[in-house]
Amino acid sequence: PHHEGSDDDDGDGNDHDDDEDKKNNSDANPSDDDDNDNDSDEDEATIEARKKRAKEISKLRKEVNAANNAKARTEAQRDVAKQKEEAMRRSLLGQSAESERKRSIGGYGDDGSDENDSADGMDHDGTHLDIGPSIKKKRAEPSNPWDEKPKPSLIANMGGDTTPVHDFSKKLGMSKISLDGSVLYPTEGSLPWEPPAQPSDFLDGCLELELPDFDSSAGSHSGNNTIAVKFHAPQDSKRFSINIAAPNHDHYNDILFHFNPRHFKKGGQLVINNRVESMWGNDLAMPLSTLPMIYGVDSVTLVVQINEEGFDVFVQGQHCARLEHRTPLPKRKGPLFLQFPSSDDYGNPENWMVYRVWWGRKRSMADDLNGVAGVDLYSSVHPKKLFLSGLHKLRSDPEVDLRKAELERAFRKYGGPSGAVLVSVQKNSTFAFVEVHSEQLADRALVEMARKYKVNKARRTKHEALMEERAAKEGGAKESGVDWD
Repeated sequence: PHHEGSDDDDGDGNDHDDDEDKKNNSDANPSDDDDNDNDSDEDEATIEARKKRAKEISKLRKEVNAANNAKARTEAQRDVAKQKEEAMRRSLLGQSAESERKRSIGGYGDDGSDENDSADGMDHDGTHLDIGPSIKKKRAEPSNPWDEKPKPSLIANMGGDTTPVHDFSKKLGMSKISLDGSVLYPTEGSLPWEPPAQPSDFLDGCLELELPDFDSSAGSHSGNNTIAVKFHAPQDSKRFSINIAAPNHDHYNDILFHFNPRHFKKGGQLVINNRVESMWGNDLAMPLSTLPMIYGVDSVTLVVQINEEGFDVFVQGQHCARLEHRTPLPKRKGPLFLQFPSSDDYGNPENWMVYRVWWGRKRSMADDLNGVAGVDLYSSVHPKKLFLSGLHKLRSDPEVDLRKAELERAFRKYGGPSGAVLVSVQKNSTFAFVEVHSEQLADRALVEMARKYKVNKARRTKHEALMEERAAKEGGAKESGVDWD
């Protein structure tokens, strides 16, 4: 029977057996105490590792925060620099910072403040950065892109209104409503002129304009004398040309003035010349490198002024050349003709674009003639030589001899005491040269022989001018009694 207070915990009455079981279990698991000791050692190592990792994370966070702070300071300095630049821009444009701020208020909300205003001037760590007043931009209003116009640059605002590529500078006074001239091209609704891609000749698709009210009489102050052309020549363009002719130009076989920039000939040349009965004269050539840019720029302004001496040529305001008159101008007040050929004499198409043409009267722009090509190169008119044109073409040597004999007889009375005149005739030509005894007799022949021949004063060749200059120097040396030999 079971008694209260006995040690039989399991109530089976076998206390001895229980003690034996505990002993046996203890002998069967001798490593339980060792496992508990190992668990405590592992817990201490984990704690140490976690502490070390926490320190590393804390250090890393400090480094990241320091980098962010440095970045924020750099951005703040950059913002200050931008604000100073914006303030300088407004001062150059004549705008104050206060007016700019007032115009910008209201673009972000009803109260005129941005939703990020509270964060302005604050660093990531809450430090206040003194970066000056904030500048807000207006919200862009939706607009029609076809109505937008290019805004002038800052430099243009400082110097005045910019000049469109298709118009003349206001300083020239060559607008449509100018009192001293008018715009001949373009007419209303027309586009810039370009030569056709494959013209049959230089007349096919050319642009021809009449220049009214030209007066070449000496002392005239009423006739037009100035042509202005605004044009664009692409970088790959080889050449283009402009011609000025009298009314009787015979399909431009007679040209008073020829302007022809050649992009790739001899490194680039500007050639100026005239034409008489389909024959070109001695050209006046100058390197393009000495002139303002003509090819590959947005637009170029060419001005040609006709005066008593010749044709003065200005490119972008620079006096580049003068072609002295080689053919007499029309004596009566009337029109000239301006032509933009579509090709050269060989049918090669020209590549350029004409924006605007103006014709009117302007005072002479030729102030300083020093270094201008064609000015005083040599005297343009020969004092004693006459040029006869419009003759029948000579096709054989006997015809040349007959022509010489005919002219010698016709002009013998202008040969002085001996009656000798010097006649020059070339085969396959329709002109001739006659040199008389003196300048007075040459002037007399111009009047008396005008009924029978088409006669004008001839131009001296450069060789003749140099020879006469040399003769004059030698004559001066002899008169001074100095023997240069």
